[in-house]
Amino acid sequence: MTFDPHSVRDQFPALRRDAAFLDGAAGSQVPQSVIDAISTYYVNHNANHGGLFATSRESDAVGDEARRACADLLGTQDDGCVLFGANMTTLTFALSRAIATRWKPGDEVIVTSLDHDANVSPWVRAAADRGATVRHVNIHPEDCTLDLEDFRQKLSGRTRLVAVGCASNAVGTRNPFPEMIRLAHEAGARVFLDAVHHAPHLLMDVTDWDCDFLCCSAYKFFGPHVGILYGKRELLEDLPAYKVRPCPETLPDRWMTGTQNFAAIAGVGAAIDYLAGIGKSLGETGDRRARLARAFGAIERYEREAGARLLEGLASIPRVTIRGITDPKRLGERVPTVAFTHSTHSTQAVVRHLDSRGVFAWHGNFYALPLTEALGVEPDGMVRVGLLHYNSTSEVDRLVRALAELP
Repeated sequence: MTFDPHSVRDQFPALRRDAAFLDGAAGSQVPQSVIDAISTYYVNHNANHGGLFATSRESDAVGDEARRACADLLGTQDDGCVLFGANMTTLTFALSRAIATRWKPGDEVIVTSLDHDANVSPWVRAAADRGATVRHVNIHPEDCTLDLEDFRQKLSGRTRLVAVGCASNAVGTRNPFPEMIRLAHEAGARVFLDAVHHAPHLLMDVTDWDCDFLCCSAYKFFGPHVGILYGKRELLEDLPAYKVRPCPETLPDRWMTGTQNFAAIAGVGAAIDYLAGIGKSLGETGDRRARLARAFGAIERYEREAGARLLEGLASIPRVTIRGITDPKRLGERVPTVAFTHSTHSTQAVVRHLDSRGVFAWHGNFYALPLTEALGVEPDGMVRVGLLHYNSTSEVDRLVRALAELP
């Protein structure tokens, strides 16, 4: 069975609006089941963590189930290695502070020029605090891909951490992170993956990838604003956690700071079950991980077709310049997030025009400033449209027609 976006659109209340939500690269819409999970928590289970009374026990059970769902999504059997937080940025800053306690002058950290700044500045700041050196991996501007040879040259026995995104939030490039993980481990370095932009499009597998840490955000994969961090158990148990006293010695409480957003965490579990439901509707009868794998396989195939239609439509408009991979034979190297510029209109003018036609898109640098600087598009930035599995091809056509109106 193939995936049809119309099979799920009715589950998203926001999509009833007469608009094309092509702003998914900045955050997805949520299905009714996520909304219901959040409200049900508040109605029936609202309590703080760790109490001996009924609603506290129920609240903890909801959180435990959400953590198990996240483990299935991430591809680990150890749900104790799954941590929740306010967002990916906050979690990354906290983790970087802990990891950096092991760094010293002369140590090196590698980041890339294709990443969201949430996977750059935390490591730059942490390195500065410890006197370590930061090295930036360059890109190939012509197709917005990482220069893997430059990475190899900058990787050394002094490298302590490699921070790389799985997919670019700005131009959709899928980075060769499995190869980078292998090379980093051979050099004795740890690897932190930013999977925020990967998570709604492709199946994650921290076990197969052998990454040391991974962070993602539920609001990108059809859930609420909650950050999710995975770390190998031996590392989370060994590193110093910055916590108020008393600091629990068991995972994950050892790392999670303050009172969590329990209702939103309930929504995270519901979002993952929504995705697993797609796999079930496509005939998968196995466990949740198997259903997720089936769902993401179908989503990837559909999004590749929709992305090809998007790239073809944009390429048909003479004044539009696409930034990133455009070769139809290389669509497997990108997700359907596409950035472009217009030769006669500013990015703000373009998105305002699109809004007037009921098409929602973003403009600017999307916190990928090193990339926009390398492309020479600052300060105007780019226009970004991001397809998700609930976007129809008719919405792609609506975007192209609207852009074609611009002189």
